[in-house]
Amino acid sequence: MCIVEVKYLYSHGKTMFLCVKITLKKQTLCMLFKKYCLFLFVVIVFQNTFAQEEKGKSADAVRPEKLEEVIISSFHINDSLQNAPASIGILSKKDLLQNNATDITNVVNTIPGVFMQSSNFTTTRISIRGIGARTPYGTNKIRAFYGSIPLTSGNSETVIDDIDLENLNQIEIIKGPLSSIYGAGLGGAILISPQLSKNNGQTAGISSVFGSFGLLKNSLNYSLDEKKSSLNLSYHNLKSDGWRENSAYKREGITLAGELFRKQNSKLTYFSNYTYLKGYIPSSVNKETYDNNPESGAPTWVASKGFKEYKSTLGGLAYDFKINDNLNNSTSVFINYKDSNEPRPFDILRQYTFATGARTQFSGNFEIGKLENQFIFGMEYFTEKYNGNTFENLYKQNNGQGSLQGNQLTATDQRRHFYNIFSQIRSLLSEKFELQFGLNYNETHFELTNFLPQKTATEKYTYDGIFSPQLSLLFKPNQQQTLYFSASRGFSLPTTEETLTSNGTINPDIKPENGYNFEIGGKFYFFNKNLYTEFAAYRMEIKDLLVAKRIGDDQYEGVNAGKTLHEGIEITLKHNWQMNSFLNLNSYIGGSVGKYEFKEFLDNGNDYSGNKLTGVPSNKINAGLVFNTRLGIYLNADYQFVDELPMNDSNSAFSDSYSVINFKTGYRFEILQNLNTNLAFGINNLTNEKYASLILPNALPVGTSSPRYYYPGLPVNYYGIISLNYLF
Repeated sequence: MCIVEVKYLYSHGKTMFLCVKITLKKQTLCMLFKKYCLFLFVVIVFQNTFAQEEKGKSADAVRPEKLEEVIISSFHINDSLQNAPASIGILSKKDLLQNNATDITNVVNTIPGVFMQSSNFTTTRISIRGIGARTPYGTNKIRAFYGSIPLTSGNSETVIDDIDLENLNQIEIIKGPLSSIYGAGLGGAILISPQLSKNNGQTAGISSVFGSFGLLKNSLNYSLDEKKSSLNLSYHNLKSDGWRENSAYKREGITLAGELFRKQNSKLTYFSNYTYLKGYIPSSVNKETYDNNPESGAPTWVASKGFKEYKSTLGGLAYDFKINDNLNNSTSVFINYKDSNEPRPFDILRQYTFATGARTQFSGNFEIGKLENQFIFGMEYFTEKYNGNTFENLYKQNNGQGSLQGNQLTATDQRRHFYNIFSQIRSLLSEKFELQFGLNYNETHFELTNFLPQKTATEKYTYDGIFSPQLSLLFKPNQQQTLYFSASRGFSLPTTEETLTSNGTINPDIKPENGYNFEIGGKFYFFNKNLYTEFAAYRMEIKDLLVAKRIGDDQYEGVNAGKTLHEGIEITLKHNWQMNSFLNLNSYIGGSVGKYEFKEFLDNGNDYSGNKLTGVPSNKINAGLVFNTRLGIYLNADYQFVDELPMNDSNSAFSDSYSVINFKTGYRFEILQNLNTNLAFGINNLTNEKYASLILPNALPVGTSSPRYYYPGLPVNYYGIISLNYLF
C-alpha cells in the first residue's frame, strides 16, 4: 500500500512547516505518481504563492530572493524580456543543466508552445505552435543562430542538439513569425548564446556524467577573463550504448569562445565549435513491435547497421562598435562546414556543405520633437554550396557485416544564396505606450546541377522577393506589468527535396509557405517580483502548405496543397519562495492549449479539410519544483504531460498521451578554498512510462507490415554527476 500525505501548517507567527509522510510499494507509488503528480505540483505552487503574500506581511528577518529580470540578446531592439512585444521562451544556464546535461530535449519541452521530439540523439524534430510538425525527418521552418552564426542550412534544415549544453549560456526561443529581423522562419527563431567567461581570473573544471545503457560523458573546461580579453575553452566526449538495437552513439567536440580588444566602446567576439558524431539508427517500428518489443530496431536498419556520421565546424567573428552616443554597429562574419556519411538500407548518402556569410546591424536612438525612438537597420547575406551523392548499399551481400558501398546512383550540386534587408523601429509614445514596426525583404536564388548517367543538367531558379512586415503595440501600466498586441507575416522556403519533381528537375510551381500571425499577451511580476506570469493567445493561418508526398523509400515530392489554422493559448508561472534562511523553493508551471487543423487540404483526391494537423499534440503541460538549501543540498522534480497526437493526415491513427516524471538530487560544497564540487543523482522517467518519443508522420506500410510510426522513448533510467571547479 502507498499513502502520500502532505500537510501544510501555517501559524500566525514566523514558523512554517511542510510535513510529508510516505508509506509505499513500488507499483502503487508509480500509479499514484502518474495520477496525482500534476495536481500536487499545482497545489504546491499556488499554496507557495499565497504563503509568500502572507509571509510578506510578517517580519522582515528573512528577505526572499527575487526572480531576476531576464536580459535577452542583442538581436532585439531592446535587451529586456519585459519590453519585448512577443512570446519568447528563455532557457538560462541553470535551466540547461537542470537534468543530466546530455540531452537538450527535456529542457526545450519546458517551454509552452514548443514541442521537441527525439530518438537516440540522432533524430530530432522541433515544432513551434504546430509549425514544422509534419516534417518527415529533422527540423525546418525555424531559423536558429549560434551567436551570429546561422545553424539553419541553405536547405532550410536546423540542427541544435549536437552542441554541448555545458557550452551554452542561454537559449531564446521566439514563438511566431517575427521575420522582420530573422528572415525565413515561419515557426519562429532559436537564438543560442555561447558560453563566455564571466569570472575574473582563471577557472578550470572537470565533470563526468554516467548512467544507464552505457551513458558516459566527460567534460573539461578552462576560462580566462582579463581586462581586455577573455577565453573559454572546453572539450567533451559523450557516448552511449543505447537501449535499442543498433543505437550506439558517440560524440566529441571542442568549443572556443571569448572576447578580444575590449575597450569602453568596442570589442571583438570570437566563437568556434568542432563536432564529430557517429550515431547508429534503430529507426521507427510498427505498433506491434512498439507494444511487445520496443527495444528492437527496424529489421533493415539493424541488418545494414545504418548510422549517421559527420564532422561539423562553425566559426565566427563579431565586432561591436559604439560610433557615438546615438549609434552602434555590430558586424559579424561566419563559416559553417559539414561533411556527413549516412548508410541507409536503401542507399548510402554522402553530403558536403560549406556555408559562409555576413551580417551587419546598426542600432541607435533619435528624437522627433519629444518622441523618443530606437531603431535597428541591417542586412544579412548567406551563401552555401552543397554536394550530395548516393550509392548502392550492398549490405545483403556483406556476410552480416553491415553496409557496403556499391555503384554510384546520383550526384547533385546545389548553390543557394539569399539576403535579408531588415529594419525595426521602437517609438516611446508615452510612459505607458510604445509602438514597434519592422520590415524584412528576402530574395533567394539557387542553382541545381544533376550529374545524370548520360548527361549533366543545370537549372537556376529565383523566388520572388518577399516582404515581411511586423507591427506591435505595447502597454505598460507600471514597470512590472506589460500587455502587448502584435501582427506579423512570416514565410519558410522549401527544402531542396520539396522543390524537385520525381525525375530530379526543379518544379517552378512550388511556392514558399507563408502566413500571418496575430497575438495578444501579457507579462507580469507580482509579490515583490517573486511571482512571474506570462500568457499569450495567438491565431495564425498558413497558406500554400507544402505537402511531402512520399514516392519511395526516403523519396518525397513537394506540392502546395492547402491551408492550416493554428490557434492557441500559452501560460507560464514561475515562483520563488524563500521559505526561511535555510530553504528556498522555486516552482514553475507551463501549459499550452492549441487547435491545429487543416483548413483546406486536398491530397491525391482525399479531402482532409477540418482534420487535426499531423504530428502536434493539442495540449501540453510542464511543471517543476526546485528545492535549494543553504548547506548546498538540492532537489529537482519535473513533470511533463503530452496529449495524444494524430500520426497521419487522415486522422486514422493517434499516438497515446503520456506523462513523464524526472527526479534529481545533489550536493554542492567547497572541498578547499576556491575548489568546489557537485555530486548529483537523477532518475528520468521515474514511473517507467511507455511512450513514443518521436513519431514519423504519415508513415506508409512496407509490404505486409503495418506503418512504422513509432520511435519508443527511454524506459526508466538513472544517472550520476561528479564535477570539480577551481578558481585560480
